[in-house]
Amino acid sequence: MRGISLSRFLIDEQWQKHAIPSDLRLLVEVVARAVKAISINVGKGALAGVLGDAGTGNVQGEAQKKLDVIANEILLEANEWGGHLAAMASEEMEHPHAIPHRFPKGEYLLLFDPLDGSSNIDVNVSVGTIFSVLQCPEGVDPESEQAFLQPGTRQVCAGFAVYGPSTVLVLTMGHGVHAFTLDREIGSFTLTREDIRIPEDTKEFSINASNQRFWEPPMKRYVDELLAGKDGPRGKDFNMRWVASMVADVYRILTRGGIFMYPRDTRDPSKPGRLRLMYEANPMAMIIEQAGGAATTGRERILDVVPTSLHQRTAVLLGSKNEVELATRYHHG
Repeated sequence: MRGISLSRFLIDEQWQKHAIPSDLRLLVEVVARAVKAISINVGKGALAGVLGDAGTGNVQGEAQKKLDVIANEILLEANEWGGHLAAMASEEMEHPHAIPHRFPKGEYLLLFDPLDGSSNIDVNVSVGTIFSVLQCPEGVDPESEQAFLQPGTRQVCAGFAVYGPSTVLVLTMGHGVHAFTLDREIGSFTLTREDIRIPEDTKEFSINASNQRFWEPPMKRYVDELLAGKDGPRGKDFNMRWVASMVADVYRILTRGGIFMYPRDTRDPSKPGRLRLMYEANPMAMIIEQAGGAATTGRERILDVVPTSLHQRTAVLLGSKNEVELATRYHHG
């Protein structure tokens, strides 16, 4: 199937495999069009005057970049009028975004981090977009936060885009993971990797080592053993990679294996982690599991976590199955 367009791939999923309904196919195509528009803005950079701070902050109190705001608006505007969504939620917005009354409404809920890793924009390092799709529960107001508070196991679709040397869209509909590369000349995504599988073992790990003094003892033990290399209890050398852009780190794991960790730490006892459960951890966990990997908080499977708030944070350990399971056992021990 390599070399076919995203549209044809989705049509095959709908008609040949009967794996997805038509509304979900159309929703994914709309998200992909928004991703192309964001890619264009990211690619122009300083030429379009889109670098630097926006002078505003998001609901988490973080300073927004200009491209954070632009990407958020592109996704909202692209998805408002298609008739596939009941509501949307963004990491950059405090409350769910209602579909305007002049447009038809559908049965799905879309959640997204419009520009993951935006602190890297000004230094020309890869950033991306992460999204998740849920079905709106019956009898629940789709514009309420409650409609979105579903565990990751209920996702019907998840994906992310990486805006790097090439723009790549990674997608799962619950039947494997596939990657599509944007052909800039013809303006369409083409299937370039199908049925991606993550090696169960790895020699690479990804973590922000500057936070080591705040880690819990199980995480310190695990990383110390990796750093000890072939002279330590693991008996082999490991390499560390840290991009500070989750989309880039996860795509590397999908390409050659590895483990990504943003663990719980003691900097703020009120926060069980730094990454957002609904916009980052859940969609990435679905993708990683569909590719044969594992994803936990260090204590439980990420997809089993029942969210209590829209912007809930969580610890994240994901990637090659055997390494994630070992790090998780240390937390249980």
